[in-house]
Amino acid sequence: MSTTQPIRDREELQRFKNYYLLDEPNYRNYALIITGLNTALRINDILHLTWDMVFDDGNIRKHIELKEQKTGKTNRILLNAELRAVLVQYRSQFHAQYPQWGPYLFISQRRSGNPLSRYQAYQIIRHAAETVGLDKNISCHSLRKTFGYYAWKQGIPPAMLMCIFNHSSFQITRRYLCIDQDDKDAVFSNIRL
Repeated sequence: MSTTQPIRDREELQRFKNYYLLDEPNYRNYALIITGLNTALRINDILHLTWDMVFDDGNIRKHIELKEQKTGKTNRILLNAELRAVLVQYRSQFHAQYPQWGPYLFISQRRSGNPLSRYQAYQIIRHAAETVGLDKNISCHSLRKTFGYYAWKQGIPPAMLMCIFNHSSFQITRRYLCIDQDDKDAVFSNIRL
């Protein structure tokens, strides 16, 4: 059984991020991927984000707050500059296209008024990944793992990532980071004693 992987290569990540922006324009799908990469939320929590959770009287909020479906824990997440810009643009485009929208950010075009299903989100992510030539182990959870991987590479302590992910143990967080042989080799080659 294969394990879902983060997207480790920066160039591949950039191609993946921009697939629905440049190659096959679909701003909803683009916003979905950017949201996943920048919030570290599970896909089910992303799919159940509502406009009211992200916007207040037309203004984008600084944080979103939600009760995670899997853990039942409350999570408060800062919306960074990249994500804020994408969501503001998405709302502008979405409102023009669907003036009578439902409550969910990422609506299903097949099931009116409902959020995208997990399967639809998976199909969106897999299509972009396959088209840009990414490994077959990329799935919805790869967005969350990619966030963790790059945060760790930028020096964020694993204990902080454990807190961000709302993990109950460090072993779970360690698995999320998907540290491979290249990462371990980099430590040995860069260490100066």
